[in-house]
Amino acid sequence: MTRITWRGHSTQELLSILRLRWSYMKHCWHSLTFNAHMNSSYASDVCLTPIFWFVDNYTHCLGPFFVVGVAALTTSVVSIAYWIGLPFWWAKSQLVTYFLLIVGNWLLLNVVFHYVMAVITPAGHPPEGVSLVEAVSMCGKCIAPKPPRTHHCSICNRCILKMDHHCPWLNNCVGYGNHRYFFLYMTYTTLGCLFLILFGLEIGHKYLWLDHGENWTEIEPLEGQPVKFNLSGHIIPVTHPNEYDEFVLPPAVHNLPTPIVDTDAASPGRRRALWFMAFTNVAVVLALGSLSIWHAKLITRGETSVEAHINEAERKRHLQQQRIYINPYNFGTKKNWKLFLGLVRGRSFWRTVLLPSWHKPEGTGLSFHTVNDAPFEDEWP
Repeated sequence: MTRITWRGHSTQELLSILRLRWSYMKHCWHSLTFNAHMNSSYASDVCLTPIFWFVDNYTHCLGPFFVVGVAALTTSVVSIAYWIGLPFWWAKSQLVTYFLLIVGNWLLLNVVFHYVMAVITPAGHPPEGVSLVEAVSMCGKCIAPKPPRTHHCSICNRCILKMDHHCPWLNNCVGYGNHRYFFLYMTYTTLGCLFLILFGLEIGHKYLWLDHGENWTEIEPLEGQPVKFNLSGHIIPVTHPNEYDEFVLPPAVHNLPTPIVDTDAASPGRRRALWFMAFTNVAVVLALGSLSIWHAKLITRGETSVEAHINEAERKRHLQQQRIYINPYNFGTKKNWKLFLGLVRGRSFWRTVLLPSWHKPEGTGLSFHTVNDAPFEDEWP
């Protein structure tokens, strides 16, 4: 006869076994995933890798749709301005309307010109045969020499001269060849939206916020059944017409409010168009306005968006070594702006900035003067 003996573990023993197993699994996991360079930045980069992959592989496909969207949005805003704003100001003051047409079309001309040029102008890339003397490093993806201020764009899959960033709204990189067009487009678009907001406030106040019920007046007498007045002034309808057949009753005189409504301007379609203008212009001013200010600060410091991060890292590194880092391309506010806008070789501000200009940036984009080039500084404007 066989005897079966059951052996059990106490609660304390079970907990000890579970802790041992859990410790063993943690040890195995850490041994498989150990990385001496692991930190929060590395972990965030790993988590964002799918997003980077999507941007690198599909932004160039979505770029044309962004360009069409910008063109459609600009066309709609300008069309509404002519549709509603022009008749309003023409009825108010013809002299002011002429002024608004001149200023508005000047802004529109600059917006369209600089956007088209930013889209169709290549940012610039190193040509074949760049010597190692001109290069400062080698591109690990292009396997080619990289001139100063050149960086690789993973979306365009090529190195870009003086690269700032890749802009999906342009379907193009912003770099050496079209950086000025990009910045002036943002600036003029912001000014154009501010212009529409400023001279559209009265239109919006009249057709969106003004209570039309307060501006009523009689436009025609009452018609229909005869009425008479009692001592209190209330209108009493005559229920027996034959009672006053011998009298010829004049049309009733009353002071009842009858609204005068501008049905054309206050129509639902126009109200929706005005709300669309309001939200669009405010959003553009906030977005492009802040971006323009940030890029203006970068231009003032003589650096691009990419170089801003590099220079910040270099400043921290030099600070740890008790040294001061100096941006080699920072020549001071005035000279930085003159070089960026191309105000050299006798070019004037009004012809180069206030009016459309096709002039190209100075140099070839393969080499740049630095603050250490003292012998060349006198040759600059």
